Amino acid sequence: MTEEVIEEIHNKVRQYAKDKGYVLNVDEKQLSAILRGLARNLERFGAAYCPCRLRSGDPEKDKIIICPCIYHEQEIEEQGSCHCRLFFKKKSE
Repeated sequence: MTEEVIEEIHNKVRQYAKDKGYVLNVDEKQLSAILRGLARNLERFGAAYCPCRLRSGDPEKDKIIICPCIYHEQEIEEQGSCHCRLFFKKKSE
């Protein structure tokens, strides 16, 4: 897994978070583990599947768990973060 792929994914999720008004996990160790999981899935399976969800092996069924997965918005709204703890709700100031 290359650092370029990890950095590319980091830039993509950072921009997504900014566009949606979310923040990324501030714990660098956790963030790095999630980014590495996304990069590994991208290289192995051809898509950045959420590393916290089980793939069925059927690309058609599994497209709902490509990051950002279909569950993340509801999870962030209800729990303050997505299941992976990649995206967090911004704290009110």
